[in-house]
Amino acid sequence: MKPLLRVAAALVALAAVASPGVAADKKEHRIAIQVDQNDPAVMNLALNNAANIIEQYKAQGETAEIEIVTYGPGLHMLRADTSPVQDRIKHAVDASFPSSVKFIACNNTKQGMEKREGKSVGLVSQAEVVPSGAVRLVELQERGWSYLRP
Repeated sequence: MKPLLRVAAALVALAAVASPGVAADKKEHRIAIQVDQNDPAVMNLALNNAANIIEQYKAQGETAEIEIVTYGPGLHMLRADTSPVQDRIKHAVDASFPSSVKFIACNNTKQGMEKREGKSVGLVSQAEVVPSGAVRLVELQERGWSYLRP
């Protein structure tokens, strides 16, 4: 009976060693995409980049976490009243699973627009507001995120 116990223990040990190796082969990718222009072509390119990245890694059995960070004139991408890509934003969020796409709006820019326009600026429901879009990009890169500017 002892030899069987040794074989069982060896199999359990082998499984424990093999499992982390399998998990280590699957990498989660993290990408920050900058949009700082009020240009539908740039906005669409950012969305195309995100979709292509997600599909590529999905085909490899991996995931991607993407943040599209908007500031300056690029905030128009996330404005409810001026965004030329609202439908694509909703679709990008819905289609990204098991990966994820977040849309980040700079509050500095939002407040500046509100002051200049004399009215509140509404954002699409998928937008998450951060104090500064530029600082968000810096912090993501400091945490090892890859940076992409379409």
